[in-house]
Amino acid sequence: MVAHHDLVVIGTGSGNTFLDERFAGLDVALVEHGVFGGTCLNVGCIPTKMYVYAADVAEIVRHAHTYGVDASVDKIRWTDVRDRVFGRIDPISAGGREYRVDRSPNVTVYFGHARFTGERALAVERTDGSGTDTISGDRVVVAAGSRPSVPPAVAASGVPFETSDTVMRIDSLPRRMAILGGGYIASEFAHVFSALGVEVTMIVRGERLLRHLDGTIADRFTKVATARWDCRLGRQVAEVSGDGTGGPGEVRLTLDDGSEVVADTLLVATGRVPNGDRMDLDRAGITVHADGRVAVDEYQRSVSADGVWALGDVSSPHQLKHVANHEAKIVGHNLARPDDLRATSHEHVPAAVFTDPQIAAVGLTEAQAREAGFDITVKVQDYGDVAYGWAMEDRTGLCKLIAEKGTGRLLGAHLLGPQASTLVQQLVQAMVFGQTVGEIATGQYWIHPALPEVIENALLGLEV
Repeated sequence: MVAHHDLVVIGTGSGNTFLDERFAGLDVALVEHGVFGGTCLNVGCIPTKMYVYAADVAEIVRHAHTYGVDASVDKIRWTDVRDRVFGRIDPISAGGREYRVDRSPNVTVYFGHARFTGERALAVERTDGSGTDTISGDRVVVAAGSRPSVPPAVAASGVPFETSDTVMRIDSLPRRMAILGGGYIASEFAHVFSALGVEVTMIVRGERLLRHLDGTIADRFTKVATARWDCRLGRQVAEVSGDGTGGPGEVRLTLDDGSEVVADTLLVATGRVPNGDRMDLDRAGITVHADGRVAVDEYQRSVSADGVWALGDVSSPHQLKHVANHEAKIVGHNLARPDDLRATSHEHVPAAVFTDPQIAAVGLTEAQAREAGFDITVKVQDYGDVAYGWAMEDRTGLCKLIAEKGTGRLLGAHLLGPQASTLVQQLVQAMVFGQTVGEIATGQYWIHPALPEVIENALLGLEV
């Protein structure tokens, strides 16, 4: 028997956020095959940043002598660090589940993996293995998220490994960790585990880390990272062996140049892939991009399947929680008010990497701006050139701004250093509201001697 609903939402991350009083009069189905609350809450943004904060504290203590303060890290209580994180997060996840199951009378929650069987029709294989629920909906929202990508050489090896979904809950810290990947996930975990006392080796396919960032930022970060961690750049894994049980030498990675990396734990951090490929989307007429993302229009509607919407990592070009939340707001509005559709904006999307040093960016890189044909002016301003930078003894931080000559329009902003994720926000705001470089620089006070002076000086240095 098919259970028909007015609305079916697949995924309880950002897909769960728009189901408010506007939908109280509808019969809603909510499908979840993992932990309630999605990637950000359980295995992504929030727990990782809680770990990062602990790592930052450890590094501050280690470097306190720089400022004439003698201090040391006496012990890392890993289980206390871990339990502080999940002692906060797990109750939130459980509370969200309880709210939908017990206190949302118009919502039926299906715990299982959803696959399309036809147009807006699904089979949900129950997580507990007790059977399959067959459901359908007048409208369906696909918010199924993403999962860690695992290279074939690792997957075929049979050697146990961790991913960002699992590594934060391990029972003890390894002595040595090999991290496969050079993107933001790998860079954040390299910071976390090295700060907590683990010997970290990174195996990176490219010649620099965070290669998707502006070249100046990527080069500076790679220089810092290679001084801190054992970074095997320009290398790929040819073979993986060992049993990964945590004893000395249990994981052995043979690289394509014949060299080896031996570690107690292997962390695979080579990115995430959309979950749409596990949902039989073709049976519902839902088309996808070449990279597997559900293809949607500016209103978040499937470009090929009537009554189907998608949001978040399963469809978005930006695997960022703030983008998924924005898309969820758009979907919620458009479902509730189909005669007054709103379009998603993917302009001026900021992003941050919570490694050490911290990184944040918005807009075009220098290479992208030149490729697009803009006549640009560029300014790189070091943190160490302003008074607060002196106070921190900062020798690596920088702010790089890219603007269009003539118009004074800010095209891109890239920061590496303390508080980068906070500092970038004022530049996001300026770009969104169309302020010129001159207006941003001279139309307001800049607190002296605070870090925003790095931005002020960079703005004043642009020859527009």
